[in-house]
Amino acid sequence: MTDDTVTLGGNIELTGFRDVDGGSVIIMKKIIGNYARRFSELCPGFDVLKLQMKKIREREKSESYEIHGMLVDKGRHYNASISDMNLFFALDKVLKKLENELSHHSSHKSHEPEL
Repeated sequence: MTDDTVTLGGNIELTGFRDVDGGSVIIMKKIIGNYARRFSELCPGFDVLKLQMKKIREREKSESYEIHGMLVDKGRHYNASISDMNLFFALDKVLKKLENELSHHSSHKSHEPEL
């Protein structure tokens, strides 16, 4: 873990969000917390959620954010990435992609016959 990584709640790691202003961090934590709750409902023992952000285009009043997300559930990795000019939209989209992957995998697991 680098000095640019912040841990939330023990199993959520944020990297690259250091320069985000305080008001935005509060909103980000709400978004992430809501998805983390859904993830724990879909897979009660999910291991870790990692989010990494980097600004890919930085101009005055025109930034673009790239966010990579990885969720690990019992050793299985789910990955998603997105780019958007709005940090909150990018965060929501990448977490929604992870949720869709997770629920897609969960629904397939429930249809598998037991041995």
